[in-house]
Amino acid sequence: MHVKNRAFAALLLGMLMAQLDGTALSAGLRSLDAELAAGPAIAGVNAAYALTVTVSTPVHGRLGDLVGRRRMVLCSLLLFALASAACAAAPGIGWLIAARAVQGVGGSGLIVGAISGLGELFTKTELVRRAGWQTAVFSIAALGGPPVGGALAAGPGWRWIFLLNLPICLLAVVLGAGSLPGRRVTGERPGFDVLGAALVAVAGSAAVALGTVGALARSPLWTPVLVAAGVAAGAGFAVRQRRAASPLIPPRVFANRAVSRSVLVTAMAGSALFPMITFGGLAAGEGGPAAAGALLLAMTVGQLAVSLSFAVLARRWPAMAAWGRLGCATGVVGMAALAVAPQAGGTGRTVLLAAGLALAGAAFGLTASAYTLLVQSSAPRDRVGTALGALTFARQGGGALGIAVFGWLALVVTGSLDDAGLTVVFAAGALVMAVAWWRAPTRAQEAAGETLVTPVTSAGAASSSS
Repeated sequence: MHVKNRAFAALLLGMLMAQLDGTALSAGLRSLDAELAAGPAIAGVNAAYALTVTVSTPVHGRLGDLVGRRRMVLCSLLLFALASAACAAAPGIGWLIAARAVQGVGGSGLIVGAISGLGELFTKTELVRRAGWQTAVFSIAALGGPPVGGALAAGPGWRWIFLLNLPICLLAVVLGAGSLPGRRVTGERPGFDVLGAALVAVAGSAAVALGTVGALARSPLWTPVLVAAGVAAGAGFAVRQRRAASPLIPPRVFANRAVSRSVLVTAMAGSALFPMITFGGLAAGEGGPAAAGALLLAMTVGQLAVSLSFAVLARRWPAMAAWGRLGCATGVVGMAALAVAPQAGGTGRTVLLAAGLALAGAAFGLTASAYTLLVQSSAPRDRVGTALGALTFARQGGGALGIAVFGWLALVVTGSLDDAGLTVVFAAGALVMAVAWWRAPTRAQEAAGETLVTPVTSAGAASSSS
């Protein structure tokens, strides 16, 4: 196998595991709860993973730029494997939650390492050509995770959800050890912004806590505390990045308008579209669990359909800025349909919900694919990990914060999350997507931002160390 193909396979395997563990375990939570007598603490199993995946993404992006993609990905694989083994051996719920938090740190490194490594290895044309493989990874995680997790939980037991990670990690290490690119020689002194990492961890933790723990998001005590902590940490982080000798996210990364606008629009799209899993489920739940599940499937189908189409059509029309704007416009229409749906009755409600969820899923898939590819091809080669870490953090952190903010908005305006409250949520989402369309990168900015740097052509090219 060609060295680039080995690296490509290693990166996709790592990304697959990190995404699969979030969906597969959901199907095994009931049996896990029965065995460990978890009680209310069961919510922490997935929340711990989501928290550490989100807050560590900028750190992994920067470290990958400093020490090389090979070291970062291999260390993340080792950490993910060790944490998976610890999860499988967990004697109690506290142990499992702690191990899941560590696993999230490794999973974040695998996600950021994959999209950064691909941007370092391949040109834009090649990235577009291989986009279908990345779509396949998401499809397997989204559609295959729950049934696989359910089958394992019902058969050999939920612990096998984690044990299966070990041979996959080993295969990824074998493929990546001699093929992933090492550190680029830039003449930069490899420093690391510890204070900046701590500040972004506080800001990200506040956003994720508000977005994933309903009691915190609605608490008269903890809500203002978390909001204040998040805002203060975010402001402190912005000041720190301008003053630090080796900032976690160097401001010059955002001097490129294509990159800075991609990160901004991704944050807005994440805040508007991520919450649809939660609020879309509430809107669809009127017909019972089975009907809600069928309607929510429309969102997944919409995302997969547009992602697969994008992987084919983008080869002929490779302007990512145009694709991103189309995704934002699709999101506006989808959210508008969802806003109207709760006020409709009977068949009209069902049709509007299905169409709105499908379009919202399509918008998420299109914006995520287009802006990832745009940043991969536009970021400075020695900062590609930093830029993509910021992009991933913006998407995940924006999504977590959007759940809390939209839920709070509905409660303030209508006092509940009934049909009137959901209309407020979806209308606000449509407005956010309209602003995202307005601020989206233009084709001229994309053309100005694209680099002419030749990607790594072998395992040792542009590398000073492994």
